[in-house]
Amino acid sequence: MAINTSIPDKLKPYFATELVAYRQSYSSGDLQIAWYHLERAHIIGQRYPVQHTYVHWKMLLFGFRIKSGKEIAGQLPRLLVGGVKSFVGKVPVGNPGGANVPPLKSFPIAEDVRQMFRAAGIEIG
Repeated sequence: MAINTSIPDKLKPYFATELVAYRQSYSSGDLQIAWYHLERAHIIGQRYPVQHTYVHWKMLLFGFRIKSGKEIAGQLPRLLVGGVKSFVGKVPVGNPGGANVPPLKSFPIAEDVRQMFRAAGIEIG
């Protein structure tokens, strides 16, 4: 069982890039693209408690923005438990993190995201 506490330096830029793209899309009102970037940030950061929790926080706020009771209700338990699961190394690889998907189900990871992990020297499932 791997204990993860912080995102590796080589992976940080990829995580940050997705968050910048999220903020830009969100600010311009392109909520569909903003959500896409939050999901990608979730996949990149889900193994690391701080980043994982932060993305779920942003997803919760997004749920309020779009007035989605389903997203709000779905993010609350993810926000409370996601970081703990990251800490003990028990996350469903590739899960995009939204309330529209089962919280414990793994998903295929897009090839460009896989390449980010490879470039950072990190093995991903």
